[in-house]
Amino acid sequence: MTDRITISVNKGVADVRLVRADKMNALDDAMFARLLSAAEEINANKEIRCVVLSGEGRAFCAGLDMGNFAKMAEGKRSENSVAGGGLAARTHGIANRAQQAVWGWRTLRVPVIAAVHGVALGGGFQVALGADIRIVHPETKMSILEVKWGLVPDMSSTAIMRRLVRDDVIRELTYTGRIFTGTEAKEMGFVTHLSETPYEDAMNLAQLIAEKSPSAVQTAKKLYNRIADGSDADALLAESELQETLMGSKNQIEAVMAGLQKRVGDFID
Repeated sequence: MTDRITISVNKGVADVRLVRADKMNALDDAMFARLLSAAEEINANKEIRCVVLSGEGRAFCAGLDMGNFAKMAEGKRSENSVAGGGLAARTHGIANRAQQAVWGWRTLRVPVIAAVHGVALGGGFQVALGADIRIVHPETKMSILEVKWGLVPDMSSTAIMRRLVRDDVIRELTYTGRIFTGTEAKEMGFVTHLSETPYEDAMNLAQLIAEKSPSAVQTAKKLYNRIADGSDADALLAESELQETLMGSKNQIEAVMAGLQKRVGDFID
């Protein structure tokens, strides 16, 4: 399935690219499968400290492949709904297969930066939401497009969007399916940074993150994922518990020494 996503690693940064450029990186069953396997592959590679997720060609991802909609019109179901006995079946922890194609990046042990250009529509928009950070070209066309096909967003984006954007904004975009730009998305809260060169800026940011203590960065991601729906008491306790796992560790001591000596840290993975 290397015709769907490629992965190259340099200096701790995994360059992950959707490479179905002739279809604007649309999501067919093979792309769903590769999104899952790519996340698993990265999790298993301890040398990877940060990920940049992008799309080749004119788009980040145009959403669900039109062939899938043709199947729906014929009353057929995709592999995402067939696998495990239906969408309500939890095949990947708290998620089903389609949700895991996004949630797998959200829960990945290392940070993920999405570099988004062209279009990110429907499922493609949801894939971008799976990243920790989104760097987006101002003219990118984005949409919660599912209503156009008589559907609701169901690739885990509802769990993510509600932490980023006001409820009434999410509802309006979901009910209408209207297209909005990267600039509008930044104003709403979906986008971290706007950039004329999102891929280049994402790679630069990823390299900056990769130079930091991987123990601290990965524990920070674990912390923010853990407290997302918790109380203030839960957050304070999580801070304390996870901090204790770092204090006095080799990477924490090296971070202190590197800071005092004004040099780049030499960390272990």
